[in-house]
Amino acid sequence: MKLPEKKLDPKIIAFDLDDTLLNGDLVITPATVDAIRKAASRGIYIVLCSGRAENAILKYVRLLDIAGTQAGRYIIALNGAVVYDMHKRLVVYSRKVDGDVLLYAYREAQKYGLAGEVYNPSTILVPEDNEWTRIDAELSGLKLQVVDDFPALLNQGHSKMVIPGKPEVLRILEKKLKEELGASAVIFTSKPYFLEIMPPECGKGESLLWLAGELGIAQNKTMAFGDSMNDESMIRMAQYSVAMSNGLEYIRNIASYVTRRTNNEDGIADFLESFVL
Repeated sequence: MKLPEKKLDPKIIAFDLDDTLLNGDLVITPATVDAIRKAASRGIYIVLCSGRAENAILKYVRLLDIAGTQAGRYIIALNGAVVYDMHKRLVVYSRKVDGDVLLYAYREAQKYGLAGEVYNPSTILVPEDNEWTRIDAELSGLKLQVVDDFPALLNQGHSKMVIPGKPEVLRILEKKLKEELGASAVIFTSKPYFLEIMPPECGKGESLLWLAGELGIAQNKTMAFGDSMNDESMIRMAQYSVAMSNGLEYIRNIASYVTRRTNNEDGIADFLESFVL
């Protein structure tokens, strides 16, 4: 178990949601809420950092009840493609995947019987309503909208596209797209059944360091909690990177530290209370 040998002093902390901040019931437990509020009261910036769109993150910010404070004003959405300022109600940082890249990935996905999804702050935009798109809608709480001319929509460029489907099929498609798209997109699985197509050189880590820079916070005062491949860049880039003990072995191996408890055992609260607060 990798644990700190002394108290840590972050000035900004990014928290992944699923399987990290949220337990198996998609809830932030009272102990974790309390620990995060304590951190915010000490002036530490608290940033929820998720693959979800903005409106699917806001309900968790409201639960923490820190959005009205300076420490709680920012969220990172769509796996780092968007940074949103809740005080100004503005996107202050954004990146997009080129339309031709999205179209190519979508055409390849269709060969495997798969569809695609893109997002606006409140809606999942899809070419068809199927079991996989409904899984995303249920997890995120966003509404679904079927778009008649989905290729035309993709051609506009978007912050990310998700291709949902059976994990064994997605693994084949992921390998193919990585080989063929190269540096024109970042491609990974956030959950075994969600393949994500992101802008080049874009991730949670890049947006966390951008936001820290805007706030005048040095990289050596950044902290991030995560569990999966969509957290890889912030686990690599944050000075104090913390993997959940329930996280992927790969993420645990590259993190500076690993929590003693899982997301279902108040792992974040335990770590913050023991090594930060």
